[in-house]
Amino acid sequence: MHTPKQNLSALVITYNEIGYIEKCIDSILFADEIIVVDSYSTDGTYEYLENLPNVKVIQHPFTNFTTQKSFALEQASNEWVLFVDADEVVTKKLEEEITETINTPDACEAYWFYRTFMFQNERLKFSGWQTDKNHRLFRKSKVKYTDTKLVHETLDVDGTSCILKEKLTHYCYKDYEDYKAKMLHYGRLKAKEAFYKEKNFNYLLYFVKPIWKFIHQYIIRLGFLDGKKGIIICYLNSLSVFERYRELKRLEKKNQLAYYLVMP
Repeated sequence: MHTPKQNLSALVITYNEIGYIEKCIDSILFADEIIVVDSYSTDGTYEYLENLPNVKVIQHPFTNFTTQKSFALEQASNEWVLFVDADEVVTKKLEEEITETINTPDACEAYWFYRTFMFQNERLKFSGWQTDKNHRLFRKSKVKYTDTKLVHETLDVDGTSCILKEKLTHYCYKDYEDYKAKMLHYGRLKAKEAFYKEKNFNYLLYFVKPIWKFIHQYIIRLGFLDGKKGIIICYLNSLSVFERYRELKRLEKKNQLAYYLVMP
């Protein structure tokens, strides 16, 4: 008996992604449906997407990555979903593997993707990213994003997860200021996550954790082999950890002040 072809929904969330989103969209045109959820970009991203005939773009306010991706997932009309970041590109070989995979009768419920990291237009081979992988392809009815994380969101899968052979290409680094802003933003979201979990600020961790992050990625995870690129990436990643603890300290002080103001 002939099995009908499986349709695929490709999802992306965006905010000020001109310079990246063009390549991303071009690489997922093989999908039967492309939906982009934009959090009110100011650089022309929304207008660019609105003019693409095969893309449905929806503006939705950004609270955190988990809620934004959960909202995007609700918009998908197909069972199979491919979720890519705006700075990621699906290669032709990965496209073929995705298409073949979702049309396999015994396919898993979700698939991990490894990624090739690009520093501008040069490959970043080490600096802690060698084993990075994310769920990117899955059955909509079998997954949900956990509400315990605000950044680096985690997918709960009701079933089996497998790994695809081909890698996503991730253009992680545009320029210094862009990556720095991204890392500081991640740090502040991680601080909110820790605050909601009632984790307390600790001065020792405030100083030790960022240093350890740099040492771990630059030395243990071989960032020094990436040359100048490795120094920049490892430093900015450690800056994100520093910002997490700085922001956690600020949130605790703000909470204490609010407590004393309402005390009789």
